[in-house]
Amino acid sequence: MSQTEEDANRDTKDDESNLLLPSKSPPSPAPAPSLLSEGEDDEEAAYESCEKIAIVGFELADGADCSVTPPFSWKKLWLFTGPGFLMSIAFLDPGNLEGDLQAGAIAGYSLLWLLMWATAMGLLIQLLSARLGVATGRHLAELCREEYPAWAGWLLWFMAELALIGADIQEVIGSAIAIKILSRGHLPIWAGVVITASDCFIFLLMENYGVRKLEAAFAILISTMALSFAWMFADTKPSGQELMLGLLVPKLSSKTIHQAVGVVGCVIMPHNVFLHSALVQSRKIDPKRKGHVQEALNYYSIESSVALFISFIINVFVTTVFAKGFYGTKQANSIGLVNAGRYLQEKYGQGSFLILYIWGVGLLAAGQSSTITGTYAGQFIMGGFLNLRLKKWLRALITRSCAIVPTMIVALMFNRSEASLDILNEWLNVLQSVQIPFALIPLLTLVSKEQVMQTFKIGPTLERVAWTVAGLVMVINGYLLLDFFLSEVNGLLFGSVVCIATAGYVAFIIYLILHGNGPGSTWLS
Repeated sequence: MSQTEEDANRDTKDDESNLLLPSKSPPSPAPAPSLLSEGEDDEEAAYESCEKIAIVGFELADGADCSVTPPFSWKKLWLFTGPGFLMSIAFLDPGNLEGDLQAGAIAGYSLLWLLMWATAMGLLIQLLSARLGVATGRHLAELCREEYPAWAGWLLWFMAELALIGADIQEVIGSAIAIKILSRGHLPIWAGVVITASDCFIFLLMENYGVRKLEAAFAILISTMALSFAWMFADTKPSGQELMLGLLVPKLSSKTIHQAVGVVGCVIMPHNVFLHSALVQSRKIDPKRKGHVQEALNYYSIESSVALFISFIINVFVTTVFAKGFYGTKQANSIGLVNAGRYLQEKYGQGSFLILYIWGVGLLAAGQSSTITGTYAGQFIMGGFLNLRLKKWLRALITRSCAIVPTMIVALMFNRSEASLDILNEWLNVLQSVQIPFALIPLLTLVSKEQVMQTFKIGPTLERVAWTVAGLVMVINGYLLLDFFLSEVNGLLFGSVVCIATAGYVAFIIYLILHGNGPGSTWLS
């Protein structure tokens, strides 16, 4: 055999042997650090699978009838406890506390019944939000993106962001006022805003160590509020008889109508409706197993009811303390979040009892906790509507920046006097009222659709009750808007702009109602 033939045979054998060996291709370069979430690649999720809390006992239903709801278990109730308390923070934010103290100072004990029923209406809305999240495995912002056309989805996202920014300004400034009180005035409002903006990230870092750690931090903040305001309640000794009459006997007069509207308007927070539908997904629940879904709904209903009952008691503490101290006095019409601590100290601060600092601690806990939940809600709202798959720290940075930049600007502009901050608060309350329909109508539309909820769609009676509550809340807030614009809108140009904006606003609400084909659209037709 010639040398050429030997070389050719050797090459052929080498090629055949190479087919049996793994390919030795050059190593690929290391992938660049990704800013995308480590979860699914196709769409954004509220919680990754590894972040969710496993419910002990759910796995026992494998192979059994998954449509049967297991018996009640205190251990499972404890595992489901958390999301409702995070949701209840919105009922205790600085805006709500200001509404409570003004209602107490101006109306005395007479609006406590309205506070109780407003909390009950808020509970109904939040239970529907939780039902949507558990039954579908997705949160409200995600479902809105799929339910509505692109232009409507973008507009709903814009409205939700406006509501979130407005709420965040109130919450951050409330924390800043508390920091100013506790520092004896050495730290101005703008410095308190910076501190609140930065320490919010510290609390959110707890989520990296597990959802339960974050929920435990909120439990501490709620306990701080409860102890602070309970201490104030016990020391000022409001009238127990008048308190019970205020709860049981409805009273409303022309002098207190503005405070009554404020009490109802403060309870329903647009961003909180989006938040709760996402928080309930922090537990591992299989939406395909009817028994598991129903069991989760039962536990979340109990947990949310307890959480809102506690928030109601705290709100009653604040209302009655200011009713006892300032109802019928000359300070009643001028009291607000900024000067409330000073008025309390002048009224009850004799001796060693430093009620000013107890009020400051409670207000700081309310502001800090509501600011964190606001940032949390912002992540779900932006991620759901825009289908963002970013790392959580980056998403938190973006949503926190969207809210904190306008807050800093507002704090610097309105830090001149107490009167300017009161005017700011009125405008922010109006902003919240404007946004309420854009959370309630999509929620009721989705939770009533069989294509979305399957067997967990709400029944006709509950659907009509829910639309009635939503309609009542929107009418009450509409009265607040009308009263505000009649007193504030001056000039032909400004009036024309407001009229055009109002026409577009009403047209979009009508579109959302008709889109749902529910009782709301029937009544409107």
